[in-house]
Amino acid sequence: MLANGEQVTATPEMTARYTPEPGDMWVIQEDGYIYINPRAVFERKYSPAYESLSFGDAIYLLRRGARVARRGWNGRDMWLSYSPGTPGLPADKFWSPHNRDFAIANGGRADVLPCITMRTADGKILMGWLASQTDMLACDWVVVP
Repeated sequence: MLANGEQVTATPEMTARYTPEPGDMWVIQEDGYIYINPRAVFERKYSPAYESLSFGDAIYLLRRGARVARRGWNGRDMWLSYSPGTPGLPADKFWSPHNRDFAIANGGRADVLPCITMRTADGKILMGWLASQTDMLACDWVVVP
């Protein structure tokens, strides 16, 4: 499964000499040739295609499964990710007792809306990240491998 949720199936020719592992790259060349590349090999061969993006570009790429960050952030290893939400999430899947109670009262399920999450400088996930004016006007957004 690709990062965007698309299901793909490797052909026997693709796996004849290598067994794919989670995190490997599904590569589609301009001529349409498709192959699987181990992540470490891929990262040595290629550099990011997107640099110095606007906030709008970053949002566009987030919604398509990329992780993005600002070059201007002073925290180490910070990045954003898109969480697409979950319609009809069962009550037992909520970690907050208040949300779980709401879902139970709502017939046992509740819709979870999409949001942007952040990997913080201290290695935690922040749910519902909000952009500052500076973030929205910056043009130093990059795709994080």
